[in-house]
Amino acid sequence: MKKKTKRAYFGGGCFWCLEAAFIDVNGVTDVISGYSGGSCSTANYKDVCSGATKHAEVCQINYNPEVVTFDILLEIFFLAHDPTTLNQQGNDIGAQYRSIIFFSNKLEKTKSEDYIKKLEMSNVYLKIYTELTPFNKFYKAEQWHQNYFNLNPKKAYCSLVINPKIQKLRQVLKHYYSIKG
Repeated sequence: MKKKTKRAYFGGGCFWCLEAAFIDVNGVTDVISGYSGGSCSTANYKDVCSGATKHAEVCQINYNPEVVTFDILLEIFFLAHDPTTLNQQGNDIGAQYRSIIFFSNKLEKTKSEDYIKKLEMSNVYLKIYTELTPFNKFYKAEQWHQNYFNLNPKKAYCSLVINPKIQKLRQVLKHYYSIKG
């Protein structure tokens, strides 16, 4: 029997951080760093960082919906980054670091809208700048970006920026993670 895999596309700053947030979630089969949401027909790190393509750094999250739901992915996404800053995550500044959800269907759009409303109404966040956009095209990032955190844990950005976020996230939502809780 073939398992049905779904895909979610989230951008919330540096894709290294989001990849690390999702990679060990129960039911997530793969996380691929890449680019989406731009005006050019191609994307690469140099051009995206220049701002010229208008793409965002995003992660394609492949998941088994029988194990992990889109709702759970939304919960992880909104805890893994700061959706209250426009075009910025910490010291990463620019539209390529914007908070964005690329929805593939009306249900994903509605669930995303409802989750944002819930967070704002409960004062978890006062104003959320997460952009909701129909999914169009995903461009896989260069190979050296894939699985970056796990392959480079001692690099300064990983140890000082990513690791504290991931440790906090995995502590708060430990029931969603298969390892490194």
